[in-house]
Amino acid sequence: MAYLVPSEFVAKMVDAGEAKVFMATRDTLIRAYMAGAILALAAVFAVSMTVQTGSPLVGALLFPVGFAMLYLMGFDLLTGVFVLTPLALIDKRPGVTVKGILRNWGLVFAGNFAGALTVAVMMAIVFTYGFSVEPNDVGQKIAGIGEARTLGYKDYGAAGMLTLFIRGMLCNWMVSMGVVGAMISTTVTGKVISMRMPIMLFFAMAFEHSVVNMFLFPSGLILGGNFSVMDYLIWNEIPTVLGNLVGGLAFTGLTLYTTHIRTAPKRVSYPVKADAERAYN
Repeated sequence: MAYLVPSEFVAKMVDAGEAKVFMATRDTLIRAYMAGAILALAAVFAVSMTVQTGSPLVGALLFPVGFAMLYLMGFDLLTGVFVLTPLALIDKRPGVTVKGILRNWGLVFAGNFAGALTVAVMMAIVFTYGFSVEPNDVGQKIAGIGEARTLGYKDYGAAGMLTLFIRGMLCNWMVSMGVVGAMISTTVTGKVISMRMPIMLFFAMAFEHSVVNMFLFPSGLILGGNFSVMDYLIWNEIPTVLGNLVGGLAFTGLTLYTTHIRTAPKRVSYPVKADAERAYN
C-alpha cells in the first residue's frame, strides 16, 4: 500500500491547499465542473442500485466509485477545498490570503454546481424519455428524496435546521477523511481503499453533502418534486454548505495539522528531569 506516515501526508495536505489557491481560474472551474458531474453520476448509480435491490446498503457500497474516480483524476470538490486551502493560510504560506481562499471556494462551488446541474438535466431526460412520459422508478425516488430532505427539515423548524447543520458537519468529517485517504498512499489500490471507507459511511448514514445535493435537489425539482427552489436553498443547500465547512475543517483539517505539523513539545520523564537537576547542582 506504500503508506505515508501522518507527518508526511499532512504536509501534502498543506501543499495541496496552497496549490489550489494559486490555480488558474480556467483550471479551477474545469476541475470543479468535472468533479460535480462525476459525483452526480455516482449518486444516480447509487440510487438506481438502491431502487433495484431494495437495499440502501448496496447503494452505499457502490457510491464511493465516483469519489475515487474524481480524485484519481485530480478534480476538486467544494468539501475538499474547505479543508485544504485554510491550512495553507494557517501555515503562513507566502501569498495565501483569505481573499484568495474565498475566490477558490466561489469558483469550486460554481463549477461543482454547473457539473451537477448538467447531469441532473441529462438524467431527467433519460428518466422521462425526453419529458414525454412520467419519471421512472429512479426518477420518482430522487424527487421523493428532494421533498423529504427539505420539507422534512422545515417541519421541525429550528430543530430541523440544527439537525441539518449537524448532518452536514458529520458528512464532511467523513468526506474529508476520504480526501486525506487519497494522500496517505502512493499506489492506486491504496488510495482507493483508503477513500472508500469513510465515503461509504457518510452515504450509508444519509449525511448531507453539499455537492451531492447540487444534483439531487435540482433533479428532484425537474422531475416534479413538491418543493421550491427556496426550500432547497434555505432548508438544505446553505446550511449543508456551512456544516460541511465547519465539520471538515474542525474535525479533520485542524486536528491533523495541529497534532502532526504544529506538534506540542514532548513531555520529559521524571527520571530525566531529576538527572538534569543533579547535573546542574
